[in-house]
Amino acid sequence: MAKLIYFYSAMKGGKSGILIPMAYNLEENKKRTLVVKPGIDTKGNAHIVSRSGAERQIDLWIDKEESFLEDANLSRIFETDAIIIDEAQFLTGTQVEELWTISKRLDIQVIGFGLRANFKGKLFEGSQRFFELADEISELPIIPTCKCGEKALFNARLVNGAYTMNGEECIIDGSTSNVTYEPLCGTCFLKQVVLPEKNMQYLKKFD
Repeated sequence: MAKLIYFYSAMKGGKSGILIPMAYNLEENKKRTLVVKPGIDTKGNAHIVSRSGAERQIDLWIDKEESFLEDANLSRIFETDAIIIDEAQFLTGTQVEELWTISKRLDIQVIGFGLRANFKGKLFEGSQRFFELADEISELPIIPTCKCGEKALFNARLVNGAYTMNGEECIIDGSTSNVTYEPLCGTCFLKQVVLPEKNMQYLKKFD
């Protein structure tokens, strides 16, 4: 029986760099793939672009209000052997449930690549549902590194160069010039983002 699989990492963990050759290798082995990207992700337009420069055209853009079970989407899904989703954390919980159903009822492998948590350190709706439903959950082998040299687990947002925990959840990296992201370890995320933002003065006793 096909599985629902979720690969995750912090930013700069090489998700697209693994997804693109995975889709290529499946097709080399005569497997029909459907490469999907959430509609909110406009980076690269209709392409998935890795930091190495590799690109892959997507087969389907899906908006938050759209269902994988709509007739137009199902007609394409029926003709595929594997569904691969980039930036899968941006899917809704309902869309992840639909993919889980597709993997079980249609015996089609579904593989999502995404982040674990948002810039506030909280699970995205899509990643939370993957963690709840996926048959396999794997952290990607390429470990993003914090500026201190430790393993990065968090995705900090900077606005005009300053860390923040305010603002809407989804602002795509590169979509606006004043918003950037930085992978941080837990210690740096706590000290440089959480404590200044929440003004937890009582924690200074630990310094």
